[in-house]
Amino acid sequence: MRRRMMMMRSRLLTVVALAFVAAFALLWLCLPRRPSSFPRSYPFLRAEPAPAPKPLDPPVPAPAPKPLDPPVPAPAPKPLDPPVLHNNVSDHAVTGLLDEAERDFDAVLARQSRSLEDAVREYRRRYGIHPPPHFDRWYQFALRRGVRLVDEFDGIHHALLPFWALVPSTIRARTKEALGFDNNLIGMAVRDGRVVLAEGVGATAWHQKAVVGMMASFVADLPDMDIAFNVHDEPRVLVPYDDLSRLVAAAKDMSMPAAAAVTHPSASFSPRPADLGDGMNFSACATTRFNHYAHQSVWAPSRLSCAPGSPARSLDEPPARDDGRSYALGELGFVFNATAFSDICLTPSLRESYGFFDRPNAFDVVHDLFPIFSQSKISSFQDILYPSPWYWVGKVNYTEERDVDWDQKDNRMYWRGSTTGGFSRDGGWRRQHRQRAVARINANDTARVLARGHHDHDHDHGHADHDHDHDESPSWHATNVRREDYGSLFDVKFSHVGQCDPDDCEAQRSFFDVAEVRDQQDAWRSRFLLDMDGNAFSGRFYAFLRSKSLVYKLAIFREWHHDWLKPWLHYIPWSLRGDEYVETVRYFAQEEEGRARAPRLADRKRDWAQRALRNEDLEAWFFRLLLE
Repeated sequence: MRRRMMMMRSRLLTVVALAFVAAFALLWLCLPRRPSSFPRSYPFLRAEPAPAPKPLDPPVPAPAPKPLDPPVPAPAPKPLDPPVLHNNVSDHAVTGLLDEAERDFDAVLARQSRSLEDAVREYRRRYGIHPPPHFDRWYQFALRRGVRLVDEFDGIHHALLPFWALVPSTIRARTKEALGFDNNLIGMAVRDGRVVLAEGVGATAWHQKAVVGMMASFVADLPDMDIAFNVHDEPRVLVPYDDLSRLVAAAKDMSMPAAAAVTHPSASFSPRPADLGDGMNFSACATTRFNHYAHQSVWAPSRLSCAPGSPARSLDEPPARDDGRSYALGELGFVFNATAFSDICLTPSLRESYGFFDRPNAFDVVHDLFPIFSQSKISSFQDILYPSPWYWVGKVNYTEERDVDWDQKDNRMYWRGSTTGGFSRDGGWRRQHRQRAVARINANDTARVLARGHHDHDHDHGHADHDHDHDESPSWHATNVRREDYGSLFDVKFSHVGQCDPDDCEAQRSFFDVAEVRDQQDAWRSRFLLDMDGNAFSGRFYAFLRSKSLVYKLAIFREWHHDWLKPWLHYIPWSLRGDEYVETVRYFAQEEEGRARAPRLADRKRDWAQRALRNEDLEAWFFRLLLE
């Protein structure tokens, strides 16, 4: 009993002691803080501000990504018309464009290399690196086939530039990944100088056979490789601006200088890597990085590779105005720079004026840099262009016996085609380029042409040219006319309505005067032929160029021949805006100077097509591309 009483007393004292400590602690916490009164001998009790956390390493500001080209600042909204004034109003604007194109291209022809040594030297000057192995065999190949432009391959260099930033195993792995899934690609395996496999889901037999045929004359000189060819008309590879800028910077600053520093480059290719395999099959892949966007707007993803300051990347609604000053001349907007005109980063209006961006008929895109070979592409895409098999097999034939001399041709522009270019739903055809062009040409409204006479420059839409204020010589100035007065110069109509929902198809049949389908060879009876982009490039272009007619082209899609065909010499470029449509035809059809130049221009482009667009030329370009 005594022991129990002592234990209870001990526990009671413990509880009292704990309660006292707790009360004292609570009182301490509630007292106001006066840190300045603590003795200096106890610094750990002084309340001081917590020091800022120290970084692991000194902070280094992230460098701004290097753009492919100097970034274009977004301009303040302003009218496009006129982007660049034509100051020499005593000469017609078209005359100056024709003269300049002829001078420039004659200079290109004159400066081509005359020997292998010259070609190697020019290659190093242009690209800052050594030519690839077997370049000597390519040069002899081109020489034997009479290739006229042995130095003009800048398009290949620019297309392959970002790939220099990737290690070869990554490029091979991405090709393998793309071919291992149903991505609408043709896979081709080259081993020991021959094509050992050509297959692809969604590919047509003619396409596979044509690609193999294009390679037959030079495949023996190629290294072992797997190649992925796009079977869609539309492009497939779109790398965002920040990634693309880093790739290009790494290529220019590291990979290419390292390659150029090699003093004795090898004349042969490295042995086949183990990850390439024997080429007897393409291993299946369970997933794909390609995303499907068919029949919906693709403007937002299509502009991802544009510089942040470009008009296409404007954050405003409506977006910034087109940068017409980079490609259009005068009040009518003649296209003087076809490269800038086809650069979508400069032209946000394409979102509502071009079928591909409204609703492409097919669109499977990847946002990593994959080596996909395509027949044409939009400027913002990173597909690798190669000569189209469509041209090589002659899908659109030119029958010279059906053609007639210039004097026997009808003095008008001719076009027949279908409503391709995009898929139309909910009235989308009104935003598509073919429909807009055909509607503009056949509209019952006013048009603008250039007329020659004395003109008050001070009242010409506020764009005075005071150097001519007292010039007594007649000058060219824009004036309004009734479009129907020039209706006889145009025979431009749809012959088929398709790629649309039933209601949209019916609406187009009601709106347009749909003509009967005509034989393609009937086109040669007209002096002026119009070629327009469809879902992608137009397959009729080469047949038109081989004809005795003058060719006009309305195109955003770029093809392999970008370096070899020049606007205002081999074709007349048209804009999407269309203010110049009537005048560019009227000049060659009715003006004395234009009537004299038109047949000469038609003959020169025809002669060049027969010299530079042969199958031998396509094969030489393709050979050079695959060596690179």
